[in-house]
Amino acid sequence: MADKDLDEIRKIRLAQLQQGGGSGGGGVSGSQTEQREHQADARTSILAQILTPEAADRLGRIRLVKESRATDIESRLIMMAKSGQLRSKVSEAQLKELLGAVADDSREKDGGGNIQVTRRKGLWDDDDDDLAGCHRRS
Repeated sequence: MADKDLDEIRKIRLAQLQQGGGSGGGGVSGSQTEQREHQADARTSILAQILTPEAADRLGRIRLVKESRATDIESRLIMMAKSGQLRSKVSEAQLKELLGAVADDSREKDGGGNIQVTRRKGLWDDDDDDLAGCHRRS
C-alpha cells in the first residue's frame, strides 16, 4: 500500500474532524452519518488495495456469517497495512492463516473452548443397570 494513499486518507479524516468540530452541535446526527459512511468508504478502498479478489470474496462470505469476525479481520489487515507489515496483496491462503490465528486467540479468551460436563449422582445411575433382573414380577 502506497504512502500517498495513507496520506490522502489522513488528510480527508483531518478535514472531517475539523469540519465536525466547527459545526457547533447543529445537525450532529447528519454529520455522524456522513462520517461513518466516509470511514466505511475509506475502509473499503484500503481493503480493495490490500486483498486479492479471492481473499475479498472470502471475507465477504465471512461477513455474511459473522459480521464481528469479519470486522475484526478487516481491522487487523488495515493495521498491518498501515504499519508496513504487508509487502504485497493478501492472498486467500494468507487470509485463512489470519483467520486461524484469530480463532485461536478467541478460544484462549473464552477459556480454551473446552466443555466440561458434570453429571450428578442420583436416582438414575449407570449402576442401576446391574439390577435389571431384580424387578418384581406380578
